[in-house]
Amino acid sequence: MATSNRGMAQRRPLPMAADLYGDIEPSPKAGWRDHVPGLLIVAAGTLSAGFISDHYGAPLTLMALLIGLALNFLSADPRLNPGLSFASRSLLRWGIVLVGARVTFSQIMALGPVALMAVLIIVMLVIGTGILAARRFGFSDAFGTLAGGAVAICGASAALALATTLGERRASQAQLTLVLVGISAMSAAAMVLYPILAHLLRLSDLKAGFMLGASIHDVAQTLGAGYSYSDGAGQIAAIVKLTRVALLAPLLAVVAMFLPKDGHRAKGPGIPWFVVGFFVLAGLNSLGVVPVLVATGAEKTAGALLAAAVTATAIRSPMAQLLEAGPKPLLVIASATLVALVLSLATALFLIG
Repeated sequence: MATSNRGMAQRRPLPMAADLYGDIEPSPKAGWRDHVPGLLIVAAGTLSAGFISDHYGAPLTLMALLIGLALNFLSADPRLNPGLSFASRSLLRWGIVLVGARVTFSQIMALGPVALMAVLIIVMLVIGTGILAARRFGFSDAFGTLAGGAVAICGASAALALATTLGERRASQAQLTLVLVGISAMSAAAMVLYPILAHLLRLSDLKAGFMLGASIHDVAQTLGAGYSYSDGAGQIAAIVKLTRVALLAPLLAVVAMFLPKDGHRAKGPGIPWFVVGFFVLAGLNSLGVVPVLVATGAEKTAGALLAAAVTATAIRSPMAQLLEAGPKPLLVIASATLVALVLSLATALFLIG
């Protein structure tokens, strides 16, 4: 499978999406006017996704992904490349940094040591499941890390960050798009189905909040599911989910150390600057030096930037390779999703409250 994938990469031009490090293509030498056409397309797609999300309650990430895929034919126009490249690289970097505005260390510690340790173990086991499932279906450990990490941490934003840390040689853009599709669809389904399961099991707010916060992929869907159950469950779900989001930075650091882009073990930690920025912003937010208005604006900006990056990623995705991949990559994501649900529910039933 790996030999076949390398052969395909040699015969075809590399796709160019979510290229955070520039390992797929160099930064285009273009003036600001050259960026305008592509950025206008990304802005139009992202605003459309935001309109649908606001008016119909659909997940923003899923809408951005679907609209971007609908505009995929535009990737053939070379005039759009500078703007699309900027959106899928620079906007993504800053979006990841601003995700730190969602996290405070005091929120995490208030959950208690048992729940915190349970979240950490669940995250580790879900990522391990992704790697084992990837091996079972003939994919690399890097793809298993990409799929399992996206399920375990924070959905599409974790998938984008992991893909750019792994690099094109470890996880292709076709695989990234499949993960984004699978994560968005399964997270949207979880937002609807998991609260129903919690009601059927008559879980308390504490137990339901933990289960929802520890198992649903994306932040927005987690909060939607939690507050649809009850206000108390929504607050618990938010803290648990933010705990998982906080693990994105150390996960990226570990991946950068042990699965570097050139295929050789790194001599140093190689922590990406956006990981450092994530930690710094979370620390400042924890100290209370960031005004509430600024923190709220940063969180909304992070969502907008990540949605724009998803739109650009979908527009630039290699659809032919995506269609050739078949259902196996989605089975890897489904396996990790099922394990996350089972472990989270078991923890809520027997260890929480």
